[in-house]
Amino acid sequence: MQISRRFSLVAALALAIGVASPAARAQSSSAPVLRTVYSSNRIMNAVTTTNAGHVFMSFPYWGGGGHGPTVGELLPDGSMRPFPDAAWNDWEQSRDALHSFVRVNAIRIGPDRLLWVVDSGEANVGGKPNPANGAPPKLVAFDPATGRPVHLIVLRQGTTRYSYVDDLRFHNDTLILTDAGDPALILVDLRNGEQRRVLSHRQCVTDERPMRAEGHILMTGNREARVHADQLEVSPDGQILYFQPSSGPMWKVATADLENTSLTDAQLNARVKFFYDTPTTGGTAIDGDGNLYVSDVDRLRILKITPDGKATTFIADPRLIWADAMWITASGSLWIPAIQLNRTATFQRDGVSRVKLPVSIYAVDARLKPSRQY
Repeated sequence: MQISRRFSLVAALALAIGVASPAARAQSSSAPVLRTVYSSNRIMNAVTTTNAGHVFMSFPYWGGGGHGPTVGELLPDGSMRPFPDAAWNDWEQSRDALHSFVRVNAIRIGPDRLLWVVDSGEANVGGKPNPANGAPPKLVAFDPATGRPVHLIVLRQGTTRYSYVDDLRFHNDTLILTDAGDPALILVDLRNGEQRRVLSHRQCVTDERPMRAEGHILMTGNREARVHADQLEVSPDGQILYFQPSSGPMWKVATADLENTSLTDAQLNARVKFFYDTPTTGGTAIDGDGNLYVSDVDRLRILKITPDGKATTFIADPRLIWADAMWITASGSLWIPAIQLNRTATFQRDGVSRVKLPVSIYAVDARLKPSRQY
């Protein structure tokens, strides 16, 4: 893997385990500023950390920029090792769809302290339907310390041929996923393995307006790009799910209603409420006070939206080009991958990438309260 720049990796790992550097403490009383955590000539689309100091990143199939792992662990010396091992990161060679990463779209440490990986399989958002006998979408959960797989959940029951499983959040024994290809939410009950689709093709999960980034409408060839149910967050008390298509707006629903199997889909949809008219969004995070952090990829900023729907600009910076899946570390730093998705070949009329390498993960050392209670 080619790394164009490495910034304060020791400090970055210290922040991941909750030890703030003197510089971070000095910045906490001033206006938010960006600190570069990591830069690479490969596009990453997610970062997540453990309280013990493990730092994991995922690199999407559409990222380009040379060879390297699909899921990697950043080591203190700045190197990136395949996680959990090289075999899981070699789909092209093994063609073992259940024991290798095909197209990883999200990773995150869950409340069970496992590293959860969302693998969309051979899906391609906005592209051809999934092959009937191809690599299915799946979830894999690993022990971050040992790399041992703990859960392997194949998502055949909860998906369709048009599904693109996008992201994941947790509520008690329920896994909540977004389907960005065939708009819906997917619920997985860890107690019995049941999978079900809810709110299928409802307004709250369907991308009905253009996606805008850096002043331009995103196109796939001659068609406007559409990314359906994408971002989602669970409130710190576990009572509310916030969710949206990529172009917004954001909606909310009580998790009790979402998980109530006695409700029809129409009844559940009637309980979904409008929350905020968000702009086109690459990624979100939520803090322990219930404030949402939402990237505005058109105006290159991060919005802070309170639980009562009041929004302010948390930070604006021209380097925040398509801020994607954000993460709040144990010390309260907001980590922001700025991955330039809108500049990739997929979203150009002529199919030519306009990404300016390197891409970076930035941090705002704001001493936010993490929402994870573990």
